[in-house]
Amino acid sequence: TMNVEHEISLLVEEIRRLGTKNADGQVSVKFGVLFADERCANLFEALVGTLKAAKRRKIVAYPGELLLQGVHDNVDVVLLQD
Repeated sequence: TMNVEHEISLLVEEIRRLGTKNADGQVSVKFGVLFADERCANLFEALVGTLKAAKRRKIVAYPGELLLQGVHDNVDVVLLQD
């Protein structure tokens, strides 16, 4: 079984690494950037699942339920917690 907490903490690190601060001072990254990043591709078996779990725990925010590569490449994934 995958350790969801661990996956989420890795996700937070990657968002910090790839993202930039938005006007509210929160770190934000485009889904397409996360998805296309080689390190992320190697780290996460199911990036979308990890994002969903992080969203349920109010660690990240993004519009909609599910992010799909291509369709949602330009969607911002915002880190809610530092």
